Amino acid sequence: MHALPVFADVVAAAARIKGRAHRTPVLTSRYFNSASGTTLFFKAENFQRVGAFKFRGATNAIAALPQAVRQRGVVAFSSGNHAQAVASAAQDAGIPATIVMPEDAPAMKLAATQGYGAEVVLYDRYTQDRQAIATAIANERGATVLPPFDHPDIIAGQGTAALELFEETGPLDALFVPVGGGGLASGCALVASTVAPDCAVIGVEPAAGDDARQSLAAGHIVQIPVPRTLADGAQTTALSPLTFALMQKYLRDIVTVDDAALVATMRLVAERMKIVVEPTGCLGVAAALAAAPRWQGRRIGVLVSGGNVDMTRFGQLVQATQPAGQ
Repeated sequence: MHALPVFADVVAAAARIKGRAHRTPVLTSRYFNSASGTTLFFKAENFQRVGAFKFRGATNAIAALPQAVRQRGVVAFSSGNHAQAVASAAQDAGIPATIVMPEDAPAMKLAATQGYGAEVVLYDRYTQDRQAIATAIANERGATVLPPFDHPDIIAGQGTAALELFEETGPLDALFVPVGGGGLASGCALVASTVAPDCAVIGVEPAAGDDARQSLAAGHIVQIPVPRTLADGAQTTALSPLTFALMQKYLRDIVTVDDAALVATMRLVAERMKIVVEPTGCLGVAAALAAAPRWQGRRIGVLVSGGNVDMTRFGQLVQATQPAGQ
């Protein structure tokens, strides 16, 4: 097992990715502030390269590899955002990338991954082990496996999103962060523990896939079947030893949001803020709005983790949905 990353690793990651990853905007909304009774700061990672925060971790992990190792290429497994991130970061670095993706991955994410020059290997997420497939490919080719969250350089890279947020906003009372495998949440919680120790970092999972909530309650990693949820970026079955240890140490709480709330939030964010956010990216927004009565008058951060949703699918989802809170 790798050593747990520390705050200095996030600072080093920020230096490595500077000029490669975007420093994404922090958005505010008079409507959302009024409706919630809080002051909300949205860290808009839907404007990150490849449309999601994952580019941070992938870029940092590849840059941190020794030159000789890096040139042999990388292998990743992902439902979409990590896939695109590794493919794009590898293209930037001029190295080969192979991505193991589920057959039912969103079409736009599959096309984008291939568009960045990566070789894509498809698998059945409900019957096959993606990590085993990736490991076999890496062993055959002498490449390095870059998992979506179980790696200190990935976690440190994701934590740079929170580092930028706190640099812009100053201390916050709470920070809502989506949770899949926990790379983003653990990295953000690690940052908050140093730069804003009074900030309550709250992880947000889809209701159909609450393995992190179960794990923190049980005191050990709980594995669940592949969750069936619109939040495809959070269809993980378990945390990793690294993310679990960091979340157990630094996370204040875990809450869940059902798919109906995610779709309603997608529509509301599009209508009021004029931005497109994917279902997984709406986890933190939906949870912050639901928790607003407990945070009246407080300053709340929200990690909007990504915006990669097919427009046809987006239209289908929001067409007959009433906006959240109405």
